[in-house]
Amino acid sequence: MNQNKRIYLASPHMSEEGYEKQYIEEAFETNFIAPLGINVNEFENELSALVGVKSAAALSSGTAAIHMALKAAGIGEGDIVFCSDLTFSASVNPVRYLNAVPVFIDADIDTWNMSPMHLEKAFDKYRQLGKQVKAVVIVHLYGLTADMDRIKTLCDKSGAVLIEDAAESLGTLYKDSYTGSIGDYGIYSFNGNKIITTSGGGMVVSDQEERIHKIKFWSSQSRDPARHYQHSELGYNYRMSNIVAGIGRGQLKVLGRRIEKKKYIFEFYKKAFWDHEDIHMMPVNDWNRPNYWLSCISLKGRLSPLEVIVALEEDEIESRPIWKPMHLQPFFAEYDYIGDGISEEIYRCGVCLPSDTKLTEEDLYRIVRIIKDL
Repeated sequence: MNQNKRIYLASPHMSEEGYEKQYIEEAFETNFIAPLGINVNEFENELSALVGVKSAAALSSGTAAIHMALKAAGIGEGDIVFCSDLTFSASVNPVRYLNAVPVFIDADIDTWNMSPMHLEKAFDKYRQLGKQVKAVVIVHLYGLTADMDRIKTLCDKSGAVLIEDAAESLGTLYKDSYTGSIGDYGIYSFNGNKIITTSGGGMVVSDQEERIHKIKFWSSQSRDPARHYQHSELGYNYRMSNIVAGIGRGQLKVLGRRIEKKKYIFEFYKKAFWDHEDIHMMPVNDWNRPNYWLSCISLKGRLSPLEVIVALEEDEIESRPIWKPMHLQPFFAEYDYIGDGISEEIYRCGVCLPSDTKLTEEDLYRIVRIIKDL
C-alpha cells in the first residue's frame, strides 16, 4: 500500500485566522441559521462591492445561479442560447431546465474559452435561419478569461443577453474589470473545490437591481407578500443559508491570499516545464490577470493525459482531464455545434495538475518529478 501523503487537486482551505468560525458562531448565537440573516446580506454586499456590481443574490449553488440568471433574462421554451462548448455540464443544464435550446460554440486555442470568431459565425448562421438568439452563456475556464470585448460587442449588436459563468474565475480580472461584472449577469460558485468555498453555494450578480430582487423572490418559493401562504408564480428553494454565508464571508477575506498561492503554483509548474518541448502551460494573455484556479498543461508529444493521470494517482496524487466538450456528451449530442474541433483538441491533450493552496514546495517537486520521469 502506498504510504505517501495524499495530494488533492483543489480542496477547501479555511482561513488561518478562523474568520469562518467567527461568523458561524455569530449565526448560532443569534439563532439565524435559516436562509436569511446578517451573513447572507453581508456576503451579498461584500462580494458585489468587490467585483463592482450593484446587487447580488446568494443561492444554493452555481447551477442555481445560472438557472436564475437565465430566467431573469427571459429565457423560455424553444429559445436559442449560445453556450461555451468546453465546460462542465452544469453550465448548460439550466438551459434545458427552461426547455431552451443550447448551441455549442467552439473554444479559441489562445484563450481556451469561447471563440469570438465562431460566435460571430453562429450569430450569422442563426440570423440567416431567421432565429433570434436570446442569450450567450460564456464560461471563464480554469480562472482564465475569454476575449470579452469582442464577445460583448457581438452580443450587443445582436441583442443577446450576456451571462458570464465565472464559477471558476472569482477574482480574475479582464483588463480592469472582474469576471462576472462585464455581462448583463454574472454567476459564481462556492463549491468545495473552488478558490473560496461555502461547502456548497453560488451567487448571481448584476447591475439590474430589480432583476436581482426578482431572483430572490423566485428563489424563496415565490411567496407573495400576503398574510397567508400565496404563490402567483413558480418558485424554487434556492436561497443560501446564513450558516454557509458566514463561511463565505470568512473565505472572501482571504481571496487575495489564495490567488497569490494559486499563481505561485502556476509559476512553479511553468518554470519546471519551460525546457520540456512536449509540455505547455495553459495560455495566459496580456489582458488577463487570472485567479489561476487550476494549473493546466497541454501535452504535444508521445505522452498522453491518461499516462500522466495514472502515474500521479499511483503516487496518491489527484489530477484530472480537461472538461470533455459538450457537443461530445451523449446527452447533448442532438444540439448544434459551431466550430472546427479546438475544444476537442484541448480536451484530448490537457491535464489539470494539483493546484491546492495547501501544497508545499516539497509536494510540487514530487508532482513535477513524476511527470518528468515518464
